[in-house]
Amino acid sequence: MNWERELAARAELINEGLDRYLPPASYYPPIIHEAIRYSLFAGGKRLRGALTLAAAEALGMKQTCILPAACALEMIHSYSLIHDDLPAMDDDDYRRGKPTCHLVFGEATAILAGDALLTLAFATLCRLKEEAFQPELIVQVIEEVAVAAGTKGLIGGQVVDLESEGRTPTPDLLEYIHLHKTGALFRAAVRVGALLAQADEQALSALTEYAVAFGLAFQITDDLLDLTGNKVLMGKAAKRDLAKQKATYPALFGLERTRELAALQVRKALQRLEIFDARAEFLREAARYLLYRIS
Repeated sequence: MNWERELAARAELINEGLDRYLPPASYYPPIIHEAIRYSLFAGGKRLRGALTLAAAEALGMKQTCILPAACALEMIHSYSLIHDDLPAMDDDDYRRGKPTCHLVFGEATAILAGDALLTLAFATLCRLKEEAFQPELIVQVIEEVAVAAGTKGLIGGQVVDLESEGRTPTPDLLEYIHLHKTGALFRAAVRVGALLAQADEQALSALTEYAVAFGLAFQITDDLLDLTGNKVLMGKAAKRDLAKQKATYPALFGLERTRELAALQVRKALQRLEIFDARAEFLREAARYLLYRIS
């Protein structure tokens, strides 16, 4: 499998869905819809949405049936990036090689664009009814995503991440930040695909454990990229975590041990997929990709 080509194909499908589900840029008031589309179509890989599609594929379900869920996950991810870049948060000037939303449209509009994307995500999840999913299952999926995006997930991780700046974290605290700030949305992305595909208890448990290991490995490698990556390829400034004294794996464990920990999580992710057949190959290659990602 050419994994990067497969990812690009899924990203194209998700982008088409996003364009269809969002109001046009000209919709009144245009400034907010321009800001939403500016950030959402800034060139992301659509990895979270792709994992939603891939989890369902691993269980034999067609991609198009669950496209609203994949798009909703990408909306939430983009909202989190808009807010993460704000001066009150990480105060970044570039995202994916472009000026951040608040620099282009102003802080107030950027905040509202993030709020709008979060709200639109749940409206988009409701479109699953158009694919004939049962209302009870749609409610279960909405709850899954809401918990992942809230104080028990992404927001909780963000808060602890901010509070930990300038302090020496414990390994447990660092794992909490990574599993929640980044990992919670990956976990939800995979579980939503599995739930919509009517996964049995064994398959859902395996995919959940895969997603937890994947999310942790992703953020560990993100920590590494902040120190060793190319800012042009990453599309944002390097060494920002170091400058802000963020709680990161390299800061606590050093580069070599951090690489070992990333590889350990990738092995865990791959082990959890052993019960699946070749239809889970995209998920396997996604985990392997983390060890050589450059952005």
